Amino acid sequence: MLRFISTRILQAIPVLFVIITMTFFMLRFVPGGPFTAEKAVTPEVLRNLEAHYGLDKPLYQQYFDYLGKLVLHGDLGPSFKYPNRTVNEIIAQKLPVSLELGVLSLLVALAIGLTLGVIASLRPNTWLDYLPSSVAMVGICLPTFVLGPILVLIFAILLGWFNASGWYGPIDRVLPAITLGGVYAAYITRLTRGGMREILSQDFIRTARAKGVSEVRVILKHSLKGGLLPVVSFLGPAVAGIISGSFVVETIFQIPGLGREFVNSAFNRDYTLVLGTVILYASLIIVFNLLVDVIQVWLNPKLKFE
Repeated sequence: MLRFISTRILQAIPVLFVIITMTFFMLRFVPGGPFTAEKAVTPEVLRNLEAHYGLDKPLYQQYFDYLGKLVLHGDLGPSFKYPNRTVNEIIAQKLPVSLELGVLSLLVALAIGLTLGVIASLRPNTWLDYLPSSVAMVGICLPTFVLGPILVLIFAILLGWFNASGWYGPIDRVLPAITLGGVYAAYITRLTRGGMREILSQDFIRTARAKGVSEVRVILKHSLKGGLLPVVSFLGPAVAGIISGSFVVETIFQIPGLGREFVNSAFNRDYTLVLGTVILYASLIIVFNLLVDVIQVWLNPKLKFE
């Protein structure tokens, strides 16, 4: 297992390097700069600002300076739009909010998806199968930027049960978590149903039932474990989708997280903050995909040799 994990880590390093390099140069090639929107900035002040932040250096030198500080010190650089603040400080302040939203959304997706998927698999071709499958299909067809405003309209404006925006108390977590996790709950429902139906049709399940093994034991020990394999495989893309979806959801619900900060920094051309956020989120996706691979090998040891 240690060799398996080491191999995955070694494979991830060049991927992260390519992401950093591509993002760095793409940001620099976009027309405009972090200070061009400031109408009051004179050419002399602009030159001083660029010299202060090293933007007057050749592009290759900026790149290697940034890479050196990142690798040697973990320094993501200063923010161009927040004076006297570093990207590390901004991320440390905003990341906990986004992590809380992401974890809650994933829990919502797993709780709803696994529950509906198990129910649908145990009662095939009945309303207990058709109803969850229909709900899942609707969920798949509704992107977060559509589902979010619909939930706000119904539960915040019309019914008044929740706040339309903000991140103050536990009640403010409900709508954003459902918005972000709802789409993935739909996918998990279908994957759980399909995986469990396949396992329940196997000969060893019929043999276990013939030997008098209780239905609860058949479901929990044999069917559910096998049915979880496609769900675990989906968790990697799901986390990536939740991370990218947080940009939209945090903007819709005015949540003071890193996703919303990323959107603002992109409009403001805050190169270092955009790049720092991309590096962080890419690293989180790589780490979580590694965890997913480890869980898959634990559930099915044959995968270690593929």
